[in-house]
Amino acid sequence: MSIAPWSFSKIKAFEQCPKKFYHLKISKDYSEPETEAMYYGTAFHEAAEEYIRDGTPMPPQFDYATKGLDSLNSKRGRKLCEYKMGLTENLEPCDFFADDVWWRGIADLIIIDDDDNTAWVVDYKTGKSARYADKGQLELMAMAMFKHFPSITKVRGGLLFVVSNELITGTYNAHDQGPLWEKWLRDYVNMETAFNNDVWNASPSGLCKAHCVVLECPHNGRS
Repeated sequence: MSIAPWSFSKIKAFEQCPKKFYHLKISKDYSEPETEAMYYGTAFHEAAEEYIRDGTPMPPQFDYATKGLDSLNSKRGRKLCEYKMGLTENLEPCDFFADDVWWRGIADLIIIDDDDNTAWVVDYKTGKSARYADKGQLELMAMAMFKHFPSITKVRGGLLFVVSNELITGTYNAHDQGPLWEKWLRDYVNMETAFNNDVWNASPSGLCKAHCVVLECPHNGRS
């Protein structure tokens, strides 16, 4: 058994609290409870995909997002929706479900401009505020795109907060991949070390008291 394949969300969950990560991702006795926000996010992503890909009108409850989506749709280039990417441990591109897949990521929207070898990668966010936006997801997606689309030399990334119509951006160049991968590989090794040693230390925070499902943790306020 291995900690791979990993993803941005997996790394972030481990960084937040290794103990909670173990119970939700590794242990078979726990699962993340589904929330109304999760259902809402899934419905929005499906609607946005059909809007960009097929021109299907957005459902009335998501009308507020059309302005931001139209801005993306107007950009030059071919559009790829909900695009699945995988990488092997040698950072070679592979299928999302390949036997040797080591990293996985799904881009909500990719726009490839073949005329100037640039691209956009966009992730939709249904939260109300962009205040705590984490561009690490864009960084990983951009690096995967350089592997899957080797002619691309620059990727512009965007976190589109559809409620507030804010686009948090970052720009990534193919020649910067080395240092960026070194950073993420260090994070992966930390997670892999915890897995190999079966050591999952708790990281107490303000979320422990009322929001953690791991009731047997001594830091859980409901235990």
